[in-house]
Amino acid sequence: MRTAITSLVAFLVLAAGATTASAERVPVTFQKHGLSGPRFGLTYVPGDTELYRQLKGEGMDRVVSQFGWHFERRVIPKGGGPQFVVEFVPMLAGVEYGKFVPNLTLAMGVRMPGGFEFGLGPNFFVAKTPEDSPEIRTSLLTAVGKSFDYGGVSIPINIALATAPVGTRVSIIFGYAIGKTERPAVAAVTER
Repeated sequence: MRTAITSLVAFLVLAAGATTASAERVPVTFQKHGLSGPRFGLTYVPGDTELYRQLKGEGMDRVVSQFGWHFERRVIPKGGGPQFVVEFVPMLAGVEYGKFVPNLTLAMGVRMPGGFEFGLGPNFFVAKTPEDSPEIRTSLLTAVGKSFDYGGVSIPINIALATAPVGTRVSIIFGYAIGKTERPAVAAVTER
């Protein structure tokens, strides 16, 4: 876990240093771009963890389906370079078992010009306590993936790792989205 956070911090520091040197005294133009659409996937719960025992107790197995909707806002620098992304993804899991297990993720990350993306953020999910009452639990979600552009339609494929004290989950999520671009904005960069 520390490795993922350390890698993200190092990447952001290097990216900021590389762009700051070349962007001094130049106004920055950027676009806000919305990118929302359906998401589908599978989640796997490895090991004999508390989370797996809860799934088994509810009549589910290690692999559960995920269906949801992806809301995304990104800032796109006009001169190119990485895009800065904030994603909100509510999903439902376990419908193939006749269950309704809600979870949601708020991820912040970076998408490179070639479509490679990395994100990190909190995930909230419903789990049962030992007293059999539902409780909202949290995990840290780290995701990597690639977005492919197909005729103006974005097709993302992501692998996500969610770690929590009750157990780890590994998911593969895919979907599609058609973007909506807003007016360009200009932010002044001050001289140092």
